[in-house]
Amino acid sequence: MTDTESAPGTHNWRTAGAPRLLQILAAAACLLAAGSSYAGASRQTPAEGPILYTFDCERLRAANLANPAARRAAWDELQVVTTLQGIVNRRSPHLYIQLVGDHGKIDRYWLGRLQEPGQWLAGRRLQPVATVDQLVVLFRGSIRGAVVWDERVPATSTVASTAAGVEDAVAVRYDPAAGSLYDRLVASPGGFRLPVRVRLLREDNSPLFTGSGTIPGTQLASTGSAKCDAHLWAVERYLKTGKCDPTRLAYYPSGWWLTRAGGSIERTLLSNHDYFISRRGFFFDLSPWDDESPDDDLGAPKGADARTLRTILRAAYDASKGRMILVGGFPPWDQKYTDATGRKHGGVPTEWRYAEILSCFNAFMDADAPGLDAMANASVFCRYPLASRYPQRNLPTDKTLLAKGWLRADGTVAPHFYVAIYVGDYDSAAWLYQRIPDLWDDPARGSVPIGWAFNPTLAERFPVGLAYTRRTASANDTFVAGDSGAGYLNPGNLAPPRKWSGLPSGIGAWEEHCRRYYRQWDLRVTGFVIDGYAPPMDAATLSAYARFSPGGVAAQKIPAASLVNGVPFLRMGFDLGDLESSAKEIVRIAKLHEMSFGIYRTILWSPAGQRALVDRLRELDPDIQVVDPHALFSLLGIVLEQEAAERLGKYRVPGR
Repeated sequence: MTDTESAPGTHNWRTAGAPRLLQILAAAACLLAAGSSYAGASRQTPAEGPILYTFDCERLRAANLANPAARRAAWDELQVVTTLQGIVNRRSPHLYIQLVGDHGKIDRYWLGRLQEPGQWLAGRRLQPVATVDQLVVLFRGSIRGAVVWDERVPATSTVASTAAGVEDAVAVRYDPAAGSLYDRLVASPGGFRLPVRVRLLREDNSPLFTGSGTIPGTQLASTGSAKCDAHLWAVERYLKTGKCDPTRLAYYPSGWWLTRAGGSIERTLLSNHDYFISRRGFFFDLSPWDDESPDDDLGAPKGADARTLRTILRAAYDASKGRMILVGGFPPWDQKYTDATGRKHGGVPTEWRYAEILSCFNAFMDADAPGLDAMANASVFCRYPLASRYPQRNLPTDKTLLAKGWLRADGTVAPHFYVAIYVGDYDSAAWLYQRIPDLWDDPARGSVPIGWAFNPTLAERFPVGLAYTRRTASANDTFVAGDSGAGYLNPGNLAPPRKWSGLPSGIGAWEEHCRRYYRQWDLRVTGFVIDGYAPPMDAATLSAYARFSPGGVAAQKIPAASLVNGVPFLRMGFDLGDLESSAKEIVRIAKLHEMSFGIYRTILWSPAGQRALVDRLRELDPDIQVVDPHALFSLLGIVLEQEAAERLGKYRVPGR
């Protein structure tokens, strides 16, 4: 295909004109006749009923993204589809797309699970929709218009997603070329002629945001960055006015992706937008660093991005009245802001700086980190009806500990080397949604004790995954809270002085937030607290954890082992890498003491890998007792309570 030919899925509307629109209308009429009672003439959502419309994005995955025209066409289509999806799924599921995984296999897997007999969508009939144009006709009554953004200022693409949720309008890139989506949806007399609700460029098509003078529509002086000005314009218009949900922020890559050759259409993370649009969330894409200009805005003053990020977080904090704030997404370290793309800072330091800043504003991550970051259909999944409580089965009791020989009849703990594995990292709805199909269906699951560290706040975007794993768990599958409780933050930054915000303590808000999720998902153990660049937890923070996590807490910047108000705290061991060397190091540490307790972290290990580790540990030392985290903390608590300070030397828990 040459650059002048139509990209996949596009039509030349200037030559096709009204007859082509009539063809689209006729095709949509066939869809409606197939069973929908929706009438597009009035502004309403499709009627409740048995149909779930599906849209296959496979052609976008197959597009030649090295071709600039095809790259833009793919972006435009996915952005329109996902902004529309967020709008029409706001109250109940009507539109499901297939994108993530080879031939959309991840999305197909979860739809299949939801349509199993007796499950939530078992009664829904699937009706495929072939083109974007048919989707727009089908759901025209739910769309109030379009938000038009300017690719010369890529940040306006994220502003467009914010505006789309507030205005009930699809986001579309300005492109006057014949046959572009902008042409078909907005400009062409033979097209849809959607009214422009928000135009993020001037009427003469020059940039609205220039990085000079004052920020348009405000009294604010320009930051010197068109990128940051666009974000602050959105803060004034949507966040400070209460038009956005201040507890739902979204950190996903801007339209700067269009300037980068290659890559995958999934990596735009546009498919992650639908949930936040359905919740009227606020989108941003900013570097957390103060000491350099970002890749996508090299002429900006140093630190403008980081200052703008803090302004957004402070506005959200004020609007939410100090409640905890969920922030989806993650620093796009493979695209910008790190040494992977020529900047100063590494990926982990960038993550830790970002986490440090969020934590100072009562914000936590649902961390869609590169590698497994794409997610689709969260605006469908989030409508899943959850039970008020999901009790865990097979948690250890004194009776079961006695039966296994770990607890003796006199109430003391048998002297062994006790090891538990923290099975992470599942602090991202996208990671859970992509990995569960392989991990949970692994035949080895259930053969050894596993403490799955599924962060309970993933229930906001992916309750389906949490409910499914609870329903199908084996006797050896137990669940602990992931890092750092009900969301990924650094709890050391909840207590004053809070470096990046100067705000009062957030400990009370965090405890109330965690209590709700721990109660619903019957969580007793916090499997890992990430401290990052934060100071160690102070006494008030430790006491809060002891109250909402009474089964035990593993963390980094704490003593090797201690009791806090009767709750055992244990320092996290090293992260496991190569199986053989990791197993030998665990055994070496264990043998330093007559009795020891250790918890070690794996990342995305399969049940087969966990079983291989357990088998190797037992081969190296039969006295190694691999237990689930609940049993580990129960036994540790007994030792610490009975032996107290005079026995800690003999039963000292090894450090990292």
